[in-house]
Amino acid sequence: MNVLIIGANGHTGRHIIHLINQEKEHKAIALIRDENQANRLIELGADDYIIGDLEGNIDHAFEDVEAIIFAAGSGSGTGPEKTIAIDQEGAKKVIDEAQKHSIKHFVMLSSVGADVPEMAPDNMRNYLTAKANADEHLRRSGLPYTIVRPTSLSDEDNNLTIKASVSLDDKSKTIPRKAVANVLINSLTMMETKNETFEITEGEKEPIEALKYIH
Repeated sequence: MNVLIIGANGHTGRHIIHLINQEKEHKAIALIRDENQANRLIELGADDYIIGDLEGNIDHAFEDVEAIIFAAGSGSGTGPEKTIAIDQEGAKKVIDEAQKHSIKHFVMLSSVGADVPEMAPDNMRNYLTAKANADEHLRRSGLPYTIVRPTSLSDEDNNLTIKASVSLDDKSKTIPRKAVANVLINSLTMMETKNETFEITEGEKEPIEALKYIH
């Protein structure tokens, strides 16, 4: 499928593009805000790129797109207004455009804790509320979807085995961004993840095996 990667220049987004290029099952189309980001992503394996900003007009970005992976985020250094603008309203905008273009599958990178944002520490509540609202908008959209909620992300990339569950018992572990990227890509086509919301963390199973037995 032609897969539009939202947040392609982020840490997880770059892993997604690299892994898609390695596996050769899909074509990665990178949505970027700045033309200067293009060469780096093409070198990583992006098949094409589109210039667009989640805070602006992006309706031009969906031509010939069959699936979407939303991995964008405002980043930890921004304030609550930017978090709402990108993680919530930006995601909603992409979902609405995906509806118009009959996207075959929408994979959302969310976060552990988005199911109960009101229980989060003060410094995380705004972020998790934004994620929760975006997730709910996707579930109500009628689009085929997968919502992936990882624990805290790490840059370690040697161990890519995971644990997947509707609700993890232990949410304190970290998970490598590369492993998350692998899960997001596999969720595009696995029937076991269609219209499912689940949590992931580091574990002992290869992603495909773990995703077959989400419970």
